[in-house]
Amino acid sequence: MRELSTDEQCFAFLESQRWPDGVQCPACGSDRISRIKRRSESKNVRKNLYQCLAAGCRQQFSVTSGTVFHDSRIPLTKWFMATALVMDAKKGISAKQLQRHLGLKSYQTAWHMTHRIREAMIVEDRPKLDGVVAIDEAYLGGHSHGQANLGRSTQHKEIVLGMRQKGGDLRFFHAQDVKAGTLAKYIGENVSRDVETVMTDEFPAYPKAMIGAGIHGTKHKRINHSKGFYVDGDVTTNGVESAFSLFKRGIVGNFHQVSAKHLHRYLTEFEFRFNRRTAKDGFTQVVKRIAQTAPLTYRDLVYEPEIPF
Repeated sequence: MRELSTDEQCFAFLESQRWPDGVQCPACGSDRISRIKRRSESKNVRKNLYQCLAAGCRQQFSVTSGTVFHDSRIPLTKWFMATALVMDAKKGISAKQLQRHLGLKSYQTAWHMTHRIREAMIVEDRPKLDGVVAIDEAYLGGHSHGQANLGRSTQHKEIVLGMRQKGGDLRFFHAQDVKAGTLAKYIGENVSRDVETVMTDEFPAYPKAMIGAGIHGTKHKRINHSKGFYVDGDVTTNGVESAFSLFKRGIVGNFHQVSAKHLHRYLTEFEFRFNRRTAKDGFTQVVKRIAQTAPLTYRDLVYEPEIPF
């Protein structure tokens, strides 16, 4: 609020994150740019508009063109405040609460904003986890009335696979099942074969999954929770389980209900925030990613029916 209290300050900050070496045309990449000056003060006149001077291009654009903010009628000051609130909320912030904080007219607007911010939190081409890695799975939703809890075999539950490197990053995945082949795929794509140790619980699919992922021998260590053990020397999955606990408290306490369709987006948010929990520039990191992320339309979010759990 102190440094980005006006749209002009927000535009300048966004430009510094999107074009640190100077304004460039998003269509052709040319740096031959001219700023368009407007005499009118009408609310319908776009500000901070540029003209590309490259032959064959000549496009007009702004710093928000092609980004999450593209064609949004929400002021950048509110967008930046929403981003700061999402990054600051350890257990997440609901769209309804965000609507109240920002004074937005509709819940749908706030809900769309939060999902566009989550879209910018998707990190691709991540390095593989190494060193000591803990892996566990969690089962969310799908309460069956009048039936006993069947544990891992419970139907209608959503499966989340978690991996956490000791002293390093966390990874969350919305998995379709916990078969050895599925686990091997996720482990092989995200854990280095040169890993020092991989720690799991006693779930019988893990040994086959480790072999399938190319992790053999004594690198795989297990802790038997069914016998009441949660720490055995240096073997424990408590690190990744604490991340699961944080996510579950966010779902129950703040969001109350999310759809299976969008579960991966909420996992992305918690993963991104967890991995930057000690960073002092978390807000800046998100804005920089937002400036490089294509807009997520409301139609893309609601095109398929949602299945709440």
